[in-house]
Amino acid sequence: MTRSTKGWTLAAALISLSIPALADSASGAVVCEIRENGESATGVVSLQRDGKELATGSCGGKALAASAGTYTAVLRLDGALDAPEQSQPATVKKGGKLELKADFATGTLEVRIASQGKRAAGMAIIKRDGKQIGTLGSGVSAHLSAGSYEVTARYRTQEKAFGQVQLARGQALVLDAAFE
Repeated sequence: MTRSTKGWTLAAALISLSIPALADSASGAVVCEIRENGESATGVVSLQRDGKELATGSCGGKALAASAGTYTAVLRLDGALDAPEQSQPATVKKGGKLELKADFATGTLEVRIASQGKRAAGMAIIKRDGKQIGTLGSGVSAHLSAGSYEVTARYRTQEKAFGQVQLARGQALVLDAAFE
């Protein structure tokens, strides 16, 4: 290899090493914290612009790298039946660190189904604003956002509607549905 070839090879190597550094200098870091009723919880953050997801990552762990710019940050709680989310404006600054936080108010709902005085297999249909958000088996509890729900228990061909059920932050609500 000639002296000029070595020089060009060295120059090319230095340029290739500096490209990631240039890309990193045009971005920032996003860290997020998810809480459920004030306690640490797991969830994800999605950075969106014009309804399009541009970056996503887990909260509570490694920082998410994102290009500098303005986004809508959508924070989601893991494990809740109704998949709650909170949106907030977010500006990632070049070389900066953006911290996002969300606290979700939830409670637990359990529907117990019995037939002729004994526990029975059945299911509960959970709706909010007329839209079904999920089902639960008898005796199974689920985390739901605090609020109002329509709950209907089904056992074979029978139904029992509970109407509007209010679930408060931190509440563990148990509904009993007795069938003949």
